[in-house]
Amino acid sequence: MEIESGFMWETFLVALSGIPVTLKLTFVTLLISTPPAFFMALGKLKEHKISSKVIGFYVSFVRGTPIVLQILFFYSLLPTVLNCFFKNILHSGYNVFAWNPIIYAYTVFSLNTIAVLSEVFRSALLTVNAGQLEAAMSIGETKFQAYTRIIIPQAMVAALPNVGNTTVSLLKNTSLAYMMTVKDITALAKIEAAIGYNYIEAYLVILMIYVLLCTVVQLIFSFAENVLSVYKKRLTKTADKRTNYILSRAAAVFAMLRAV
Repeated sequence: MEIESGFMWETFLVALSGIPVTLKLTFVTLLISTPPAFFMALGKLKEHKISSKVIGFYVSFVRGTPIVLQILFFYSLLPTVLNCFFKNILHSGYNVFAWNPIIYAYTVFSLNTIAVLSEVFRSALLTVNAGQLEAAMSIGETKFQAYTRIIIPQAMVAALPNVGNTTVSLLKNTSLAYMMTVKDITALAKIEAAIGYNYIEAYLVILMIYVLLCTVVQLIFSFAENVLSVYKKRLTKTADKRTNYILSRAAAVFAMLRAV
């Protein structure tokens, strides 16, 4: 068996045109997933019986289900069910199968990323001392102000390494978008390989491109971590000063109340 270097180079150039689609899938999914994941993390921290159980079930179910099975459900089974619903029940001629396949890709990857990021944010929020929230509210700050000024900045610094790992995992998972006929890196390389059955060369090309992309993403997050490590030290000092100030104000208020 010989590796055709010429075919690999041609396939590499063709597959490069799929990089924008892959990056779009990755970063749009992150944008969609971040807000609901954060609010789910807050909901689980409140330990409300119903909401925490629902969130816990969702996270366990999504993370415990193979992503390939989710793709088959949302791309194959769900459109068929919706099509029957529109035709037989609503008597509508609406064509569900005309949807852009990237919508299904966003749906599957977002549901997975929400489940992962919710746990990332929850663990990051737990790293912040709960006394800071109580102290901030004791001097009249609202919960929203306390979170945006004190809790969230510290939590996001702690969450950054795991967010980076999640981004790399999501980037690799987007290679399955070809199953939904999305023309990403994998799909374009497989189309080229189908002409002469050069699948080994095509898979090597896919491997090289994803290694390069994941390495770049890891370097970006590594740089961000190095920058924020300096900020984290300053943030810790500022938070300690603010906490001490808040506690001193609260002590002064309690002293005045006792005097009265």
